[in-house]
Amino acid sequence: MGIRIYKKTSAGRRFSSVNDFAELSDKHRKPTKSLLQPLPKTGGRNNQGFTTSRFRGGGHKRMYRVIDFKRNKDDVAGKVEAIEYDPNRNCFIALVRYSDNELRYILAPAGLKVGEKIENGPRAEPKVGNALPLAHVPVGMEIHNIEMTPGQGGKLVRTAGVAARLMAREGDWATITLPSGEIRQVRIECRATIGVLGNSDYANIRWGKAGRRRYLGRRPHVRGVAMNPVAHPLGGGEGRSGGGRHPCSPTGKLAKGGRTRNPRRNSNRRIMRRRMSVRYGLVSIPGKNK
Repeated sequence: MGIRIYKKTSAGRRFSSVNDFAELSDKHRKPTKSLLQPLPKTGGRNNQGFTTSRFRGGGHKRMYRVIDFKRNKDDVAGKVEAIEYDPNRNCFIALVRYSDNELRYILAPAGLKVGEKIENGPRAEPKVGNALPLAHVPVGMEIHNIEMTPGQGGKLVRTAGVAARLMAREGDWATITLPSGEIRQVRIECRATIGVLGNSDYANIRWGKAGRRRYLGRRPHVRGVAMNPVAHPLGGGEGRSGGGRHPCSPTGKLAKGGRTRNPRRNSNRRIMRRRMSVRYGLVSIPGKNK
């Protein structure tokens, strides 16, 4: 696990770096064909052809790797056959072959090696790579791929190099601290995987040139104040201008201060401390407010 810096042979190479992929078991290994699905491109458009996500389009062609987020194959031991690269996410994935010869992809935590055994279910040992309900996870352990509803599959903490921490259990609820600093409660029946996700150096990669972002399907981001008034509410004006109003989208929807959470979602009332407290320094967390 590390970062490789090339010689400065061009302007793009001068400020770019890449992952050395040292965690992968075989850099040239092809993905398992039975676990692949087509991944169509949307270009940021919905089913009616309207742009709902701006500045998206193009990008390299990919195939989707079917990931086992539910980890519901209980009491069947699995063996890690390979650690592979996944173009659809920034963490690596592990190919697991269970004792009944079934193959599944899982998110690869740091320290998981080829040949190691993993298990799922309440009777699994709380070690790196095993998935078990929060009711059976020792308090204080680092976890990832956490369910918000029992049986739904992991929704929280799935990016490279991050982990949540199980803080306490009280009744039917477990209290976890997320990487953002948010503290929330989750049902103890929800499953989580032990360990910290791998590829932690992903955050230190420097892209170096716009073309590498285009490979990911990211198009140039144009400021509203740089547009014409027919294209954006902040556009126009003689010379440079500040827009003359609060930041908004091309349709006039305010970009800052508006509520974005669905008030009908019951999970919001289980948030004990929001991440905004950490962002503005109202609460101190070791390693966060420095």
